[in-house]
Amino acid sequence: MYNRLQYISQGKTIEEQLYNIHQALDAGCDWVQMRFKNQTAKNTFALAEAVKFLCEEYLANFIVNDNLYLAQQIAADGVHLGLTDMNIAEARAILGNTKIIGGTANTFEDIENHIKNGCDYIGLGPFRFTPTKEKLSPILGLSGYFNILKQMRQNNLKIPVYAIGGITIEDICPLMETGIHGIAVSGMITKSDRKEKLIQQLNEKLYANVIV
Repeated sequence: MYNRLQYISQGKTIEEQLYNIHQALDAGCDWVQMRFKNQTAKNTFALAEAVKFLCEEYLANFIVNDNLYLAQQIAADGVHLGLTDMNIAEARAILGNTKIIGGTANTFEDIENHIKNGCDYIGLGPFRFTPTKEKLSPILGLSGYFNILKQMRQNNLKIPVYAIGGITIEDICPLMETGIHGIAVSGMITKSDRKEKLIQQLNEKLYANVIV
């Protein structure tokens, strides 16, 4: 089963990204999604190569955000696709069945489509406003997660769902009660000056409140 905590990388330069990712891995994070927007292909490739090496060293999952061909080229563990990126079914045809494909969702219909097209996990959000995303979909809040997860259960749809978007440590217990699988965070980990303690606390909450 997939880890319950995903770290989405931050940093405007290769150096910043590598520093932040290394710190997260060192503190016990074992799932990294590399998000490096508006960069040259050369810089993105250079970063991805270095991150792949780091993730292998730490035995962590390495997912590339948006860039399917880069994920394929460097043999990453998988790719995460946004709502305006390549179709999940098309991505599956290119990557094959052994790679992880995640998809962003904002509605129950998005999730339904992703499952039908062969998606492995869902990044459902945003939970609340987050400055890390430029074009934000409608905010879901706790009630949004409750309603969507309830619809999934009613329709017998099963797929790991990760909450994303401005999540704080206090949000985890109420969020887990909605039936989500885990959370995807960036700023919370990047900005923490006690990353190891934070990741330990996050994992304790994520695994303690699991509804079997």
